[in-house]
Amino acid sequence: MSLALPDPFQASPALDLEKQVVAVLKKIYDPEIPVNIHDLGLIYSVNVADGGSVQVTMTLTAPACPVAGTLPGEVERAVMSVDGVSDAKVELVWDPPWNPGMMSKMARVMLGM
Repeated sequence: MSLALPDPFQASPALDLEKQVVAVLKKIYDPEIPVNIHDLGLIYSVNVADGGSVQVTMTLTAPACPVAGTLPGEVERAVMSVDGVSDAKVELVWDPPWNPGMMSKMARVMLGM
């Protein structure tokens, strides 16, 4: 009898789904800054549970951001569009507050920082 052990180098389905969710988030741009919301540092976490339920924790550049009422819904719809996602919840948080240091290196280069 052979015991099949999981390959530690093989991506888990949740990890694959997380990568697909991040890819779709990189297609959503802040309307005031020409950088996607992921590289801008607005996405704090993407958690994928068994069964394809996805929880996204995000922030905005400021509480008075003009898209505060619409961007979380846009993120939720984009996440739901990913094959394998069964449910998506977006939590908008203000702590820690966003700051330019949260941007990816690529975003800082794009913005000339």
